[in-house]
Amino acid sequence: MKILFIAPSFPPYYYGYKTPVSYMNKILTKFSSTSLEFATLAALTPDKHTVRIVDESCQTLEDDYDCDLIGITCMTPNSIRAYQIADFFRCKGKTVVIGGWHPTVMPYEAKNHADSVLLGEAEETWPVLLADFEKNNLKSFYRQQRSVNPKLIPQPKRELLDSRLIAPIQATRGCPYKCEFCAISNIPFGNIYRMRPVDNVIDEIKKIKQKIISFYDPSMTINFEYTKSLFSKMKPLNKKFDAFGNINMLGKDDSLLKLSKEAGCAQWVVGFDSVSQESLNSVGKKANIVKDYISIVKKIKDYGLGIHGNFIVGFDTDNKDIFEKTLNFVNKLDLDSAGFAVLIPYPGTPIYYKYEKEGRLLTKDWSQYYEGNVVFKPKNMSIEELCNGRDFIARKYNKLTKSSKRIIKSLRGGFSSFIYAFMQFPETLSNLTFEKEKN
Repeated sequence: MKILFIAPSFPPYYYGYKTPVSYMNKILTKFSSTSLEFATLAALTPDKHTVRIVDESCQTLEDDYDCDLIGITCMTPNSIRAYQIADFFRCKGKTVVIGGWHPTVMPYEAKNHADSVLLGEAEETWPVLLADFEKNNLKSFYRQQRSVNPKLIPQPKRELLDSRLIAPIQATRGCPYKCEFCAISNIPFGNIYRMRPVDNVIDEIKKIKQKIISFYDPSMTINFEYTKSLFSKMKPLNKKFDAFGNINMLGKDDSLLKLSKEAGCAQWVVGFDSVSQESLNSVGKKANIVKDYISIVKKIKDYGLGIHGNFIVGFDTDNKDIFEKTLNFVNKLDLDSAGFAVLIPYPGTPIYYKYEKEGRLLTKDWSQYYEGNVVFKPKNMSIEELCNGRDFIARKYNKLTKSSKRIIKSLRGGFSSFIYAFMQFPETLSNLTFEKEKN
């Protein structure tokens, strides 16, 4: 059997930038890592089948393929595109299976465009689906009934992925915190934290050709002992990497910071999310303590580690002054780079159901659910004020002079630090385009 996996492209402005999608493809796809889902499914596929992966973000999708089964994965912003692709190939007589975050929480919607829907993790359900398909007994839904044992997660077939400068890897799954806006912890079993055996992860890292890797784990600061054990064994591997971590947890353990640096960490990616403690508390993110942000950032940087911060505006407790407050606070933090987004009520999250019940959702055109767009009625400001406020922060923070200084400064941390800083440059291109259009 011939299996084709397709990763649909995202909307042109998915990252919140106002520049054309071609800018993103020319810059980000040269560096950033590709998805692991299909490479993992390929590892779970019996050798008697052949597998091909097409990533539409950097490859042209053809009108026809010699294949028996097509698998498509999607998140909410690219689900509309996924459905278009599925409809197109089904009209050509192909059998299409859809899975991913969005189909998991919207299975009946997805089923309207596919022959079968995979819900949740697929380590146990994918082999069953293949066996059923071979028997001409494909079921409409395949639902994972339990959290996957991390020992059963195979090493992905990386040879099927496009070669990028940065290779993805995942050591753990799940996040127990269940923040109300988070799409990860609110899917089935997404809040169950699991750790792959350290030796399995180390063995996988040894086989990765790239010198720079990116941990896709929701957070590497949930279990300190596990992370320290992993980092200790990474020290001789001569890799550079970035990883997600909680800001206040990073501030609690100097030995973790020291060890991460010795293991090759170039950058911690931190979801600060808001500079308002009231806003954080309102969505269940009580682990973040705003008053500690500045001192912890300084501590992290004292260990020679870079920090990328992510911030969100538009919480129900945010007022019109949140934009100036965010910009001023971020400037004080002196981060290596930062990203700014409007709150997105992703399907499946408590915030989504709350806004739906209150009649505050503006659209269910999922292609509009991207970081720079407003898809709900804000509580304390107009839709336009929220959208313009987010753009105001991004433009001010990413002025050419400021971005250039951050990139030059990153050179002190070596090539990997420079790459991470440079990957934020499309926002600066967006800023230049905006200023040109305005004038």
